[in-house]
Amino acid sequence: MAKAENAELVFVPLGGVGEIGMNFALYGYGPTDAREWIVVDVGVTFPDTAHPGVDLILPDTRFIEENLDNLRGIVITHAHEDHYGALLDIWPRLKAPVWMTPFTAGLLEAKRQGEQGAPKVPAMIYRAGEKFTIGPFEIEAIPVAHSIPEPMSLAITTPAGTVIHTGDWKIDPEPTIGPKTDEARFRAYGDKGVLALVCDSTNALREGESPSEVAVGEGLKGVIQSAKGRVAVTTFSSNVGRIVSIARAARDAGRQCLVLGRSLKRVIDVAGELGYMDGLPEFIAEEDYGFIPRENLVIICTGSQGEPLAALAKLSRDEMKSVSLTAGDTVVFSSRTIPGNEKAILEIKNRLIDLGMKIVEDGDALVHVSGHPRRSELRKMYEWVRPQIGVPVHGEAAHLVAQGSLMSMSGIGQVAQVRDGDMLRLYPGAATIVDQVPFGRVYKDGRLIGTDQAMGIRDRRKLSFAGHVAVNVVLDDKYELAGDPDLVAIGVAEADASGETLEDLMLDAAIGAVDSIPRQRRKDLDLVQEAVRRAVRGAANEAWGKKPLVTVFVTR
Repeated sequence: MAKAENAELVFVPLGGVGEIGMNFALYGYGPTDAREWIVVDVGVTFPDTAHPGVDLILPDTRFIEENLDNLRGIVITHAHEDHYGALLDIWPRLKAPVWMTPFTAGLLEAKRQGEQGAPKVPAMIYRAGEKFTIGPFEIEAIPVAHSIPEPMSLAITTPAGTVIHTGDWKIDPEPTIGPKTDEARFRAYGDKGVLALVCDSTNALREGESPSEVAVGEGLKGVIQSAKGRVAVTTFSSNVGRIVSIARAARDAGRQCLVLGRSLKRVIDVAGELGYMDGLPEFIAEEDYGFIPRENLVIICTGSQGEPLAALAKLSRDEMKSVSLTAGDTVVFSSRTIPGNEKAILEIKNRLIDLGMKIVEDGDALVHVSGHPRRSELRKMYEWVRPQIGVPVHGEAAHLVAQGSLMSMSGIGQVAQVRDGDMLRLYPGAATIVDQVPFGRVYKDGRLIGTDQAMGIRDRRKLSFAGHVAVNVVLDDKYELAGDPDLVAIGVAEADASGETLEDLMLDAAIGAVDSIPRQRRKDLDLVQEAVRRAVRGAANEAWGKKPLVTVFVTR
C-alpha cells in the first residue's frame, strides 16, 4: 500500500478509555480533511441507581455519524456486552458493514430474535488467522485466550504502519475452550515492526500471572465434591469456558447439571451449535428437578451481579416455580464483582445466608479467574510486539496510568495517555493528541434512545430524591383565586417535625404567593405560575429540608 499525501493515522476512543465498559474505538487514515475510518467494538455499560429506569448506556457516536461517508466498516473483537452489546441499537445510525466471528454472529442473531424490532445486521464472518481488508486497513485476526469463545486481537496495517489492538486477552497455557494466545503471530509482527500497541489495562494493577481456567475447574470440582447438598454456581452467562468447567466438575463429581436463566440458555445454545459443548452430559430440564437427589445436582444460574430478575435473585427470594434451594445447600459465586454492583450482590448473599446456605467465593477457593492480563503477562506482550508507541485502554484512570508506567519501565519509547474523546495521532511524528471530538453517553430507555436530558433522566433523579408536587391554580375574571388551589404531592414527606402536614404548608404558601401579587400583575399568568412554584418549593424546603419538583398550572 502506498502512503497517501499528507496522510495521518489517528486513534479516537469514544468509550472504554477512562472507564470499564462501553468500548468503542475509531481508527482513521488519510489526510485531515479526507480520513477513512473503521470502528473497533460497539459496547455498552450498565446503569446504576443514578440512572433510574434506564435499560442500557451506549456511547455517544455523534462524531462518526458526522463522517458516515468515510466510515468503511465495523469490526467486533468478541461477544462480551461491553464490546458488542450496543450493536443492535447503534448500527441503524451507522449502517456500515460489520465483521465478526461465528460465535459473535450467533449470539447477535439470538439476541436480535429476542428484541422486538431489532434490526438485521449484515455480518461478514472472519475466523482466527484470517486476513481481510476494509478500505485502507488490512486486518489480521490473532486468536487470544479470554473468557468467551473466539476472542481476537487485531493487527491493523496501513501504509503508516501496523497497530496491534489487543482487545480483551490473557495468557492461559490451558484454556478450557479455544486456542491459546498466539505468541508466534505477535512475535512475527514484532519482528516486522509495530507502530503502536493499543492494550487492555484491566488488571494492570495486579502483579504476576492469571491462573489458568483448568485450575479454576479443579477448584470448582473440589467445592462440588465436598458439598453435602445441592450446589448452585453463578457466573457470567457469556463465559462459555467457565460453563464448561462447571459442567465437567459436576460430571466428575457424579452430579447432573440444571441451567437457569434465559441469557445462559441462549449462550449455551449458540456454543452447542458451534461444537463448544461437545463431550458434556446433557443438561436436565427444570421439570426433572424434583426427581434429582440434592447431593446429585449442580445448578448453573444467572445473577452473579445481583440482577434482581436473574435466577439467583429469584432463588434467594424463593420465587421460582419449580426450583428452590434449602438450608445446607452451597452457592458459589464464580465471578468478579463489577464496581457498582456490590450492594445488590451483598443483599442476595445475605438472603441466602439467612436461608441457611453456604456461600463460596473467590477468597474461599479458586472458583474464578479474570480473563485479562496481569503485569507479567503485559510484559510478555511488550516483549513479543516491541511497539514504538504504547497506548493503554480498557480501564479506569488508575488502570491506564499503571499500565502506562509499566510500558515506560519496560522500554516502550512513547507512551500516550488518552481518554475518551481524545484524537491521538500515531503517524507521522511523535504520538500526540491533536484534537478533541464529541463523546459521552446516551441512554436506552424502553424503546427510545437519547441524552439524559432528552430521556428525562435528570428529572427522574430529582424525583427519586425529593418527589413531585402538582398545583392547579384557577383565577376568576377579576384575577382573584376561584377557591383554594388543588395540590397533589407524590413522594413528599407527610408532616414536618411539629406534625403539621406538608401539603397544608405548601397550599398556604401557594395561596400566599398569589395574594402577594398585585391584581393587575396577575394578568401575567406566567408570573403567577413561577411565583407559586417558588413559594411551594420554599415552603417544602423550610419544613423538610428538601426541594421537590413542582409543576404549576394556572388557568383563568
